[in-house]
Amino acid sequence: MKATYHKYILNFKRPSGTSRGVMTEKETWFLVLEKDEKKGIGECGILRGLSADDRPDYEAKLQWTCANIHLGKEALWDALTEFPSIQFGVEMAFQSLASETPFLLFPSAFTEGEKAIEINGLIWMGEPAFMKQQIEEKLAQGFRCVKLKIGAVDFEKELELLRFIRQHFTAEQVEIRVDANGAFPLNEALVKLNQLSEFELHSIEQPVQKNNTDRMAELCKTTPFSIALDEELIGIFKFEEKEQLLLKIKPQYIILKPSFVGGFKGTKEWISLAEKHQIGWWITSALESNIGLNAIAQWTFLQHNLMPQGLGTGALYTNNFDCPLEVSQGELWYKKELDWSFNFDELD
Repeated sequence: MKATYHKYILNFKRPSGTSRGVMTEKETWFLVLEKDEKKGIGECGILRGLSADDRPDYEAKLQWTCANIHLGKEALWDALTEFPSIQFGVEMAFQSLASETPFLLFPSAFTEGEKAIEINGLIWMGEPAFMKQQIEEKLAQGFRCVKLKIGAVDFEKELELLRFIRQHFTAEQVEIRVDANGAFPLNEALVKLNQLSEFELHSIEQPVQKNNTDRMAELCKTTPFSIALDEELIGIFKFEEKEQLLLKIKPQYIILKPSFVGGFKGTKEWISLAEKHQIGWWITSALESNIGLNAIAQWTFLQHNLMPQGLGTGALYTNNFDCPLEVSQGELWYKKELDWSFNFDELD
């Protein structure tokens, strides 16, 4: 078996704002396996400034992985504990190689086009007029769940945007999730949560920065609506430490990005612990290309979670790969009649 890795820069159609700044491009890496005329591909979806494996030795670890590909998927996963995005790329690449075609990894009613995955519509940070325009577009497109990034622009204006949605749609008609990306000051977080509770929100992701576990535990105990952990899970590698974190904070939900938490195996560990302790969960992509998104979506369908998932990021880039994934009426469909616009030779 031969393994190679390839860097690929994804270009955003429009600069995309979060509380950590504005992104115009996103780096990703592809792991390609070749054996007996067959090829498999995995995506190592690193997000600089956020991923636990954003380290100077990242590319060196990709080189090591390719040189030691003979060890196999399980041994490599164990050896790559501190590189969750590479763990995911390895899992995906081996699954791809073993599959009938490189992109049909987990056959199901989803890949047959018979069933869809409900997803949330993502509203990016920006000027209120831009955010309002996005909200109107998502609602017109049939989304029943929208997720707003908050915490980077004026909080009062963000409250106005939420008020705008609720003036037109009840909580039964449209579920609203907000993501603060850790933007709230520790001493102001509860006040802000109380202000937000007026709008019957489903949940808020990461109201304060990670590693403030005492404060996060207090907030989860006293919050007027559900809190979901996201960044808090990054960099927690050991099973025992994962359980300790959940027992200490006792969140209402956790949000799982396979590229951040060790691929499918790492995600399953979190799911098993969440269900053991009556904590809800859902899965989101981490701005991967359609190659990674396709694998995540196919696997997510098999987890039988009926909540809206965060898998609507395929249309963000100018140079993504055409694929069978298509968003319609707030759902992600797999249109098997559509082809991939991907050529392995173009990676070289």
